Amino acid sequence: MSEDLDSSGTLAARIATALERPVELAVRAFAERLAPVDALGVLFYGSNLRTGSLEGVLDFYVLTQGPQHEKIWPRVSYHEWTCDGVPLRAKVATMALETFRAAASGELLDTTIWARFVQPCALAWERDAQAGAAIADAVAQAACTAARLAVALGPASGTPDDYWRALFRATYAAEFRVEKAGREDSILAANRDHFDGLLPLALIAGGMDFARGSGSTIRPDMPPTNRARLLGWWKHRQRLGKPYNVLRLLKASTTFDGAARYAAWKIERHTGVPVAVTPWRERHPVLAAPGVLWQVWRQRKAGDHPA
Repeated sequence: MSEDLDSSGTLAARIATALERPVELAVRAFAERLAPVDALGVLFYGSNLRTGSLEGVLDFYVLTQGPQHEKIWPRVSYHEWTCDGVPLRAKVATMALETFRAAASGELLDTTIWARFVQPCALAWERDAQAGAAIADAVAQAACTAARLAVALGPASGTPDDYWRALFRATYAAEFRVEKAGREDSILAANRDHFDGLLPLALIAGGMDFARGSGSTIRPDMPPTNRARLLGWWKHRQRLGKPYNVLRLLKASTTFDGAARYAAWKIERHTGVPVAVTPWRERHPVLAAPGVLWQVWRQRKAGDHPA
């Protein structure tokens, strides 16, 4: 029925193993430090997970217990911490685990959670084994949702990469951001071990049958009515994707905790111009932006801080 499966045997086992991937001790310490009292776990993801580098900004998702209090989620914040003499920076998204699970399962209009977390992540901190298992189940749901849509968008038969490419092209186009052509290929190439064997496991976990073709090709068994229903589900989210992401950006512009410090670090890193974070700039990062940009432009023009 399927191509040779990973030795872990099931999607649940595969995800549980993936979440236990090694990360730097400083990352785990930072994740624990970021966890609020109601936190169930902290997911670590992004390029730093793949490279093991502590430079730049580390990406975390903090998942909390209880209901989601914010209608437009997640809440985003920026943090700095020095661990054993190493300066660390982090961008942190915080949301309730139940909302994360619902989004990962495709129950909500959001397209970012399941598209993001079908890609590699690690559980950098967990409150206990029960919380870790619940988070692993939610991440597995993201893989199932992504796999179903990948099959609906992809060819009648093809390699797993063909389906993942179709998925990522569609989700990037639906979001309010611009990705370079071929971004989906770079994701697959950089995370080959993660994606090898993942699609058939996710299809089996989602109750979808498929036949094995020549080489690594598969032919999913998706009746036309099921495909039409899935494509309708996707088109609804596709239409709302950009407006929804604009709302999130607008919200983040006024509620991004530590936005001024984050912007100052980014500006200095890319231009070489240091930006002082005054109390007023900390409280009003949006209003302060024109003055900061003017300062950077003047210093760059004077040649004091060449890029």
